[in-house]
Amino acid sequence: MLDYHFIVDNVEAVKRNIANRYMAADADAVVRLFRRRAELSGALQGLQRRRNANAAAMKEGRGALEPERRAALIEEGKKLKEGIAAAEEELARTERDLADEARRIPNMAHPDAPVGREDADNREVKRVGEPRRFDFPPADHVALGQALDIIDFDAATKASGTKFYYLKNEGVFLELGLIRYALDLLRQRGFTPFITPDIAREEILEGIGFNPRGPESNVYRLEGEGACLVGTAEITLGGYYAGAVLPREKLPLRMAGLSHCFRREAGAAGQFSKGLYRVHQFSKVEMFILCLPEESAAMHEELRAVEEELFQGLEIPFRVVETCTGDLGAPAYRKWDLEAWMPGRAAAGDAAGGGWGEVTSASNCTDYQARRLNIRYRDASGKHPFVHMLNGTAIALPRAIIAALENFQEADGSVRLPRSLAPYCGFGAIPDR
Repeated sequence: MLDYHFIVDNVEAVKRNIANRYMAADADAVVRLFRRRAELSGALQGLQRRRNANAAAMKEGRGALEPERRAALIEEGKKLKEGIAAAEEELARTERDLADEARRIPNMAHPDAPVGREDADNREVKRVGEPRRFDFPPADHVALGQALDIIDFDAATKASGTKFYYLKNEGVFLELGLIRYALDLLRQRGFTPFITPDIAREEILEGIGFNPRGPESNVYRLEGEGACLVGTAEITLGGYYAGAVLPREKLPLRMAGLSHCFRREAGAAGQFSKGLYRVHQFSKVEMFILCLPEESAAMHEELRAVEEELFQGLEIPFRVVETCTGDLGAPAYRKWDLEAWMPGRAAAGDAAGGGWGEVTSASNCTDYQARRLNIRYRDASGKHPFVHMLNGTAIALPRAIIAALENFQEADGSVRLPRSLAPYCGFGAIPDR
């Protein structure tokens, strides 16, 4: 969340930021509750001083007070005790309301973030690689996966419901190869590898900025457990140091987490959401960084550079876009997306067509998440400022598989693999069955 003092001192800028993000939050309510909390705190301290004075008068006058004076002090003490209890209750209620309202306010957006409502308003900043021109009509990954007998959607629907899938045969080794390919590169770049839990406490989700409750939530809750299935390893990597004070000399900390991811994907539909593109369960390798505030801009560029290196190594054409304010998500200050070229998005019979599909994102969340999770560092003066926290997708396996199958398909129905991936999979091509 944002610092309360920042909201109070910059309320108009905060309100513009909320409007630019198309979010529902009330900065004025935060200002009102913040000031009310200060009033209540002052009043409570006044009552506590009076209680202390009353207790001191009783103690000093022990055995020498006239009965009327002693009775008056006892009565005043009772009233002060009741008043303090009521004041403490109102203060606690106001603090809860203040925290609830402040949590609804998104992080401030970077000044260069394009203002817009949805991904169509994102700004393209870079392209790498040329989309392949086929001399035959390219198939999409659904048709390829079924023909190659490596993906089974029908059996998964029967066993688990829609938006689930089985990987089989070479599809299994393709996913495992992509995981190892990503982890090997990340380890070379100084990231510590993790396999993370698939369950997180609700307070950790809320700290990272995910909403675990309500019909608009994208999260699967575990009823009665106070916990949820994670939608990304960002949640559990971020929770790893919750409540910690880190030595300055240990920063930055680079983490890479492999996890299953579970998302309700409520309302997601459409031609380009079919198959593997938008599913309820998948695996992903996620990058996470905790760093000094002055390092976070450079760390953000580092995450993006790693994502670009991964997809250049896979020989998959992609473009980089800067995410608009309405598509940032509440915790992010600035975000880059990589969108891979997906030939299967072409119109039927169009050998030259295709479309871009998001495969990674990299977000700088500044101290927004750290403030909620209370993750700090010890500076040279002994103070404990909040760290900055960043996250980035290394490989989201289903979307990487889509891009690999569709870009490397051949006229005979087989799919060759990029040179960098073949050693990890144990084969250089998936034959048509």
